[in-house]
Amino acid sequence: MPQHEDPADFAGDPDGFERLWTPHRMVYIEGERPDPDPGDGCPFCAAPDRGDEEGLVVHRGEHCYVVLNLFPYNPGHVLVCPYRHVALYVDLTDEETDEFTALTKGSIRALEAASAPMGFNLGINQGAVAGAGVAAHLHQHVVPRWGGDSNFLPIIARTKALPALLEDVRARLVEHWPS
Repeated sequence: MPQHEDPADFAGDPDGFERLWTPHRMVYIEGERPDPDPGDGCPFCAAPDRGDEEGLVVHRGEHCYVVLNLFPYNPGHVLVCPYRHVALYVDLTDEETDEFTALTKGSIRALEAASAPMGFNLGINQGAVAGAGVAAHLHQHVVPRWGGDSNFLPIIARTKALPALLEDVRARLVEHWPS
């Protein structure tokens, strides 16, 4: 649970900022970095081997699958991933590329039906220097957006307030996945 502190209680001159402590984020910040090799060390190789609820898998295709982001920017932030451990978009087979695109469209349609976002960010970060947290396994972000969904927390505190639990978001997306 977040804890608030009165800035007047800090040592030194008060700076006018309140602090929202989010120690649960340290798991991500200090956590082990994914193994560049395929297998259990790669979260995108491991997720499909778990049950859908445990692995946060929203939809499974033949070549690719959709999974909730464990550290979402917004509720409903999903990742479209190939099952095959491949780093670059240009290395997908034609079949993988077709399904990767179809699952991106399916993700948008499910999110529209489940939560009526006002827009989306779609993105692939290829390589660590481009911002990929798991550079060795290709994944595309599909992030639903609403007017006013950003506030001062990400800018000042590098913290995102999320109003929904991952399990609840996953259940809504599964319920609304297009046939």
